[in-house]
Amino acid sequence: MTTSFPKTFSEITLAGHRLRNRIVFGAHTANMSVNGLPGDQTTAYYVERAIGGAAMIVVEPMPVHPATVLTRGNFRTSDDSVIPAFKRLTDSVKQHGAVIVQQLYHVGSHGDSDLSFHPHWSPSGGPSYHDSDGSHAMTEDEIEETIDAFVKAALRCRAAGFDGVEVWAAYGGLLDQFWTPFYNRREDRWGGSLENRTRFSREILSRIRHACGPDFIIGLTVSDEPGCPTALNRDQLTEIVAGLDEERLIDYVTCGSGGYFDYGSLMPTFLYPERLGVELSARLKQVVRHALVTAESHIRTPENAEITLGEGAADLVSIVRGQIADPHLANKARLGTPEDIRGCLSCNQMCWGRRSRDYWISCLINPSVGREAEWGGDRFEPVDNPQLVLVVGGGPAGLEAARVAAERGHRVILAEASDRLGGAFRLAGEQPRRAQILDLIRWYETRFEKLGVEVRFNTYIEGSDVAEIGADVVIVATGSLPQETGFQKAMPDRPSLAGIEQGNVFSAESVMARQARLGKRVVVVDETGGWKGCGTAWKLAEQGHEVVLVTPDALIGKELQRTSADVPLRRTLSMLGVQFRTETSIASWQGNAAILVSHLTGKRETVGADSLVFSTTNVAANWLALELTELAIPFVEIGDGVAPRQAPYAFYEGRRAGMAIGAAEDTRNGATAKICAA
Repeated sequence: MTTSFPKTFSEITLAGHRLRNRIVFGAHTANMSVNGLPGDQTTAYYVERAIGGAAMIVVEPMPVHPATVLTRGNFRTSDDSVIPAFKRLTDSVKQHGAVIVQQLYHVGSHGDSDLSFHPHWSPSGGPSYHDSDGSHAMTEDEIEETIDAFVKAALRCRAAGFDGVEVWAAYGGLLDQFWTPFYNRREDRWGGSLENRTRFSREILSRIRHACGPDFIIGLTVSDEPGCPTALNRDQLTEIVAGLDEERLIDYVTCGSGGYFDYGSLMPTFLYPERLGVELSARLKQVVRHALVTAESHIRTPENAEITLGEGAADLVSIVRGQIADPHLANKARLGTPEDIRGCLSCNQMCWGRRSRDYWISCLINPSVGREAEWGGDRFEPVDNPQLVLVVGGGPAGLEAARVAAERGHRVILAEASDRLGGAFRLAGEQPRRAQILDLIRWYETRFEKLGVEVRFNTYIEGSDVAEIGADVVIVATGSLPQETGFQKAMPDRPSLAGIEQGNVFSAESVMARQARLGKRVVVVDETGGWKGCGTAWKLAEQGHEVVLVTPDALIGKELQRTSADVPLRRTLSMLGVQFRTETSIASWQGNAAILVSHLTGKRETVGADSLVFSTTNVAANWLALELTELAIPFVEIGDGVAPRQAPYAFYEGRRAGMAIGAAEDTRNGATAKICAA
């Protein structure tokens, strides 16, 4: 078979195991276990990526000891009951041609007391950078106990059918802490010299090798933080990995980026360059003689993979979020249809964003993530009774509903009032570094062409139009609009902004749509705490405006903390000269100045400004739903027209609505957020 990615789709052998290509679905915490055991949800999640063509799957980290429990969804430690549960998972994954290993980890000082109820163990008792606690300096017996825990965990993995394990030494975890003088201040045989500091990792790896045999894969995960003065530098890390390779203690090494000091680059958003882990992998590739080298971190696409492999910077590439967004990425690229891949947005909103709140992960643009067992994966069976479907509105909810209905064989008409698809989501794609959103909209356009969806632009649909079209199913996805009163929920006793009649007051949407004529000095009021307000402020600052960003929250970008994007965002805004006013709202607008009021002191401040921009909660554009209800025309309402929310919920409701059409259950039975019938 001819492929545009010959390096990516060449076979390779890893410790006697044949890998059908070079794409790895690397370790990450999916957080889907139930009572510490992998069930149907976990199994279906990984199996879908095996079906999709990944060569090797690294199942999320198994904490090897009670001291290292970090999430609600962690698997049980030191408990043989995981073996039969994992055996079902490994058998299912192997059935679809993928090699499967499990990551083993210990976070050392960076524990979570709320979940573990156990003192954090570390080489020398340093502070946790995960929570506010200190840690316990391990005794010799506790070191031996921990080494033994790694070995016993590996033996359970072998008994459960895993082809190997990946030992976690990245992001400031326990192995990395033993390596690093900042963490390791010991004066015994486990600290001091490089030989002593690496003794802990060498003992773990060599004892696993002895216990599990030569055909059992042993991997190692490392990462670097070039901007962190207390982390190992690249020369030191290279020396350690080269030594482990020389002793034949590892079969592969995975190279990531970031850690607890540089948390933003650990799971880099679109604020970071792509292929972030490749510099380290290229460096290790020069010195590692026996083990394979895997590049990881912001390798989103097959193109990223091919470039990395073509440069000789790695033997394997780990594409994690790319295969969360599209579990069939590998097969689509192999079969010569990379344009069919639904590209990851590097937003972290529902993967790391949900995990950071200790939920199971999902995906903003792929709501099947975490629901593979419930929905039958990310695949669609054609219906026996195709119907005519009218979708009104081309925002995220309407796009997904139209696509899924068409994928299942229905004839679909998508009516969009404007001259382009995407709705307000498209405006988000116009913000700095967010063009991946525009790529996604183009992906929908490509799918619509292939599926025969009839898109009618500049088509404002009224109730009489719906009746005239005579569709079997009507899906209303009319979205939401910015409220124009200047109401701020932080000042609930004021239904409108005093002085709004002075003019020069705009919504963030109108600014991004280039419908606002702004002066030099702009005050942006952000009550949403996310990209809507912050990204608009960034755009204005890049254009040369003097921007003051005002929020009632305690920090700028409050909602972006869950995605690890808030710190690099604030850094960027600060470098662009944006001024911050936190825990503050607008008391009134004078046409040429905003009167700010502190929620802490009540003190007022006058800020000269030519224009005022609001990023606040929208209102539902549900006019068509109300009209159809009066006309007694059955319809399904989805997305922001039901209630203004963030994009993931629009994509979710669009997927549910498209799947429900012609399904065994009635379309009106729980398919979406709001259903109305005659």
